[in-house]
Amino acid sequence: MKENCENCRITNVNMTESGSNTYMEKLILHVLFILLPVHIYSVFLENRKAGQSPYILGIVNSLCAILTMSFSISAFSLYWDLRYIPLVISIFYYGPISGFIVFLTILIERMIIGGEGVWIAYICLIVAVLFPMYIRKKFNHSSRRKKIFLATVSGILIALGQLVITYTYLYFHYGQQLNGIKLFFIVLVYGVIQTFGILISTLLHEKILEKKLLQQEIIRAEKLNTMGEMAASIAHEIRNPLTVVKGFLQLMQKQEKNDNLQYLTLILSELARAELIINDYLNFAKPQYKKVEEIQLGDTLFHVVTLIESLALKNGVKLEFYGEKNPIILADRNHLIQAFINLIKNAIEATPNKGSVAVKIDEDNDYIYIKILDTGKGMSKEQLSKIGTLYYTTKDKGTGIGTTVSLKFIEEMKGKVTYQSTPNVGTEVTILFPRIKK
Repeated sequence: MKENCENCRITNVNMTESGSNTYMEKLILHVLFILLPVHIYSVFLENRKAGQSPYILGIVNSLCAILTMSFSISAFSLYWDLRYIPLVISIFYYGPISGFIVFLTILIERMIIGGEGVWIAYICLIVAVLFPMYIRKKFNHSSRRKKIFLATVSGILIALGQLVITYTYLYFHYGQQLNGIKLFFIVLVYGVIQTFGILISTLLHEKILEKKLLQQEIIRAEKLNTMGEMAASIAHEIRNPLTVVKGFLQLMQKQEKNDNLQYLTLILSELARAELIINDYLNFAKPQYKKVEEIQLGDTLFHVVTLIESLALKNGVKLEFYGEKNPIILADRNHLIQAFINLIKNAIEATPNKGSVAVKIDEDNDYIYIKILDTGKGMSKEQLSKIGTLYYTTKDKGTGIGTTVSLKFIEEMKGKVTYQSTPNVGTEVTILFPRIKK
């Protein structure tokens, strides 16, 4: 809201028919203004590099704030608008840089407007930015329902802050002349509209994010389907001659007693590795779940950690397991073990000597969580975005298909894998399974 220094009387709430019509027209105009950044993003920026820039997104939302401030509604010698909605949305969805640009824009625009109550407007602005900045990280890691709740709470708290600050300012300036009931009504109406505007903007942004994730999933599924069909056709054709060659080499190995024996052993080991890669392709193309059964995750993870502990010792990595809980899921035991081995092995190989890898298991009322935490080299955002892509790996040697197959195994078992990583700090892999409903 912004104060009008030219009209110091507090009885100028225009409730005539024409004034009421103007009031509603401006409210509708404000709603269109706060939806403007969503439309600009979805039409012009969504699939472009500029759509990832916090500076451009900050400028777009700053334009929205300026427009709302340019068409304010006068009441109680003050101006009321929805400038805080683009500010809150910028902080939540586009980051602190974008939020700061909008904050600075509102600050400058209010300075240009001037008036005796500039410092009151600045106090309101600071109050409006505090809570969104405080919960920004929590907001980003929350579910859609939690985001909607936090956005609604932000709108309510900002409205309450405006009520307290505005009432205090007007009371000390006008004393008994102040009509507190009318002021409360105005703040209530604007608080509801402002909260509703934040809620609508949040829902629209969540829809955009949902659409983007769906598009990425469709593209990924198409790529995987194409690669799966190709892998199945090629792998079958290659495995047959490999089996014949391997059989004859094994016969030659039994008969060979001279210096060529070491070469035969090396050839057989490489053929075995080639067979493993081909089997990975076949599993990727069409996972075969031979036996889906109830599995105790705590016992299974302990078994996997025991199996892979020798690799950790060889690499000088401390491998720890925290498995106080032992929840049950439905899965194919062999494929689940293979997936766990691949993911824990990746963590060990990414961790330098004297580093550590921790495997933890936890649960709540809806989900079971397995976390694999390492103190390795970590990954950048670009590397994280490619995890699970065929032929992508951060290792010097490898095809990357082991991770892809593991992720597919877990997804086929109704699970989900997420990665969080910081370069030179480490990586956290979270495997989530739904609890069995009884």
